[in-house]
Amino acid sequence: GLQTKCSFVFSPQKKPLSMLYLHQYLFVCVSLSLFLLQYQTAVQLHERIQSSSMDAKLEALKDLANASRDITFAQEFINLDGISLLTQMVESGTDFGDLLSFTLTAFVELMDHGIVSWDTFSVAFIKKIASYVNKSAMDTAVLQRSLAILESMVLNSQDLYHKVAQEITIGQLIPHLQGTDQDIQTYTIAVINALFLKAPEEKRQVRLPIPINDEMAHQLYVLQVLTFNLLEDRMMTKMDPQDQAQRDIIFELRRIAFDVECEPNNSGSIEKRKSIAFLCFSQNHVNPAVDFTQIPPGMLALDNMLYFAKHHQDAYIRIVLENSSREDKHECPFGRSSIELTKMLCEILKVGELPSENCHDFHPMFFTHDRSFEEFFCICIQLLNKTWKEMRATSEDFNKVMQVVREQIMRALTLKPNSLDQFKSRLQNLSYTEILKIRQSERMNQEDFQSRPILELREKIQPEIMELIKQQRLNRLCEGTCFRKISSRRRQDKFWYCRLSPNHKVLHYGDLEESPQGEVPHDSLQDKLPVADIKAVITGKDCPHMKEKGALKQNKEVLELAFSVLYESDEYLNFIAPDKHEYCVWTDGLNALLGKEMTSDYTKSDMDTLLSMEMKLRLLDLENIQIPEAPPPIPKEPSNYDFVYDCN
Repeated sequence: GLQTKCSFVFSPQKKPLSMLYLHQYLFVCVSLSLFLLQYQTAVQLHERIQSSSMDAKLEALKDLANASRDITFAQEFINLDGISLLTQMVESGTDFGDLLSFTLTAFVELMDHGIVSWDTFSVAFIKKIASYVNKSAMDTAVLQRSLAILESMVLNSQDLYHKVAQEITIGQLIPHLQGTDQDIQTYTIAVINALFLKAPEEKRQVRLPIPINDEMAHQLYVLQVLTFNLLEDRMMTKMDPQDQAQRDIIFELRRIAFDVECEPNNSGSIEKRKSIAFLCFSQNHVNPAVDFTQIPPGMLALDNMLYFAKHHQDAYIRIVLENSSREDKHECPFGRSSIELTKMLCEILKVGELPSENCHDFHPMFFTHDRSFEEFFCICIQLLNKTWKEMRATSEDFNKVMQVVREQIMRALTLKPNSLDQFKSRLQNLSYTEILKIRQSERMNQEDFQSRPILELREKIQPEIMELIKQQRLNRLCEGTCFRKISSRRRQDKFWYCRLSPNHKVLHYGDLEESPQGEVPHDSLQDKLPVADIKAVITGKDCPHMKEKGALKQNKEVLELAFSVLYESDEYLNFIAPDKHEYCVWTDGLNALLGKEMTSDYTKSDMDTLLSMEMKLRLLDLENIQIPEAPPPIPKEPSNYDFVYDCN
């Protein structure tokens, strides 16, 4: 049929179809060709993997594992009953080593396309896959594929969950966590996550499902913390403000910190508790329990606070009392900090989120303590208090402090510490000052402004940028500025105006009755000062009007805004700028008129901004291209110049 259609398109006896139809037919031709190729490949591999020769069979399984990633091939191979063939090969138990590894790899790739339902597999196949996981010594590749298959079975079928749960237990998975292969550890955690997610609620609460030794019990508890199911339950649980047991926890936190009787039924201590405890524990001064009704973090934040108070009592008391003795605006609120920090840690560690196959974060330190998350919180809450002091933060800076703390934690975790103590020592080297240095260094390295060619380009561009800044300053002087007059006795609301002529030859100035709403025309300014007569620009305390007025000598703000223009006969035109911006504009502009360097902070800032933008624009086409440190060598001169065109 396709041959007939194509002959119709190109037949001279019939009217040819449009180019659009031609493109469609060509597309069909190509698609059919690819389909036929994939079908032919599927048929050949289906035959080759049944070869009696082990070498030929191994090569066929390698090709099958690679080809199975293509969904078109996968569809054709599955249509040939290829999945059943692979499962029979696994169930037979005759293959091992690389043969078994590539068989399982091809199986995983084919099933990932979602063409075949997981419910179709037999108990014998499940038992065989589980046996590879339960063996103490197994090929790493086979073990990894087997764990991946078990995870997919559990997640994709509730019926398969029950079958897998009968064949494999948590205790049999734990030994795989004690090895050094992070891929195996990650896949093992993924299987346990899947088992926890699909397990009924009553089974999730069972901590030790089988009798195991102390070391394995420790690892199992750590594993449960790593999977964060228990943390998620606490994070999604609200505190009931009327629940006396939960309120008792808050009273216990107060008692540990202040060593006072905080029994809820003790009416004589209520006012005392309010006066000394609410300051650091709660934003709600009437009922602090309300703070823990938000989810996340829910009750998890209160659990962390209580653990910190009981297991690190000295540090807890020091933080609470230290902040209680500070000024109101400089206190680091313990309750609010704990709640926000717990929420942040849950975000960093993805507590409450479903496991992701694309995430490869692995933190060995969580295997080193039976209460690793709580200890992690204790280290971070002390870091938060330390960073708060280093930043000299106030209550308005709370979010800024939390951002710095997040960066400190993330940078320490990036180094993959092997223990909580190592994590803590890494944080000690990430003070607020060090974070600022790292940020600055990264910005410089990111822009690659340190290489020799870039520095040379900067030097070449800099004069152009400086000329641009100079023209902006002079244009601003041409617009003019209203200045305030200050008498020798007191400040008065008198003004005068000064502006530069458009030809940059004359300064026009004169007194005003009131502050103008817009530009003042040249005609209304009676006084003139030729730029050619200006000898120097004087700033700060060296200005004559600052020396004369003794009262102004102590006024630092006025001193920073004062400047004078010295012209012939040792006369001065004295200025006090309305703000720092105008001061920089005028001193830069006057220095530019005199041919001197513009040195204000405003000029430096403009130079950095404009130069950085210009550099990025010029280097835009060189993104991801390695810039050599040195220019390429100049080639040798040719032996003759006969190749030069002779104009004659």
